[in-house]
Amino acid sequence: MIPEGQDIGPAWRAALAALALGVTSLIIYALFSSGFGRPPHTAARTPEPAPIPEPTPILIPAEPPAIAEPPAIVLAAGPSRAGTLAVVSDDLWLTYLPRGLERAGGGASWARFGSADRFVEARVEHGTVAADWDGYRERTTVLDARTTTVRGRPATVGRYPGGGRVIVWLERAGMGAWIRVSESLGDELVAIAASVKAPVRD
Repeated sequence: MIPEGQDIGPAWRAALAALALGVTSLIIYALFSSGFGRPPHTAARTPEPAPIPEPTPILIPAEPPAIAEPPAIVLAAGPSRAGTLAVVSDDLWLTYLPRGLERAGGGASWARFGSADRFVEARVEHGTVAADWDGYRERTTVLDARTTTVRGRPATVGRYPGGGRVIVWLERAGMGAWIRVSESLGDELVAIAASVKAPVRD
């Protein structure tokens, strides 16, 4: 305490203020360091790991089912020539022929495969005779004619006047085609016609 009537200098006052400030700061620091006034700290719980699902058993049959292989496509003259094309003309060819048929004749716009009693004959016609479907259909004689399609194109199928079965269609304006087969290959006629390929032209 400062005795009454005694005046202390400004330096002493500053020293006492600094000392009081230091003591106050020390007390505040001690209070906060001790955790006084804060809620109790609880450790965060570690979540339990999710259970690992059991693997679903895969049932394997004792013998896998047999997968039927697609039939081999014979494209030209018989089994030994698989993989080649049966060319009818420079703008039409067949990609399927029944087994055992070999080229037996032909020209610039037609081809014949097989023998006298088992054959496939294909022909292409160009120009005004095949200008449109109606005209081309009337030009070719087909007995017991039925309408059908060949790769989306309108066609007529029936019996050929000289024997066998025939299918006629317009490949495009200016190009008509027909395929004739022996009676023994009548069931193959539509498959042979569906295998026809022709280049796309304007």
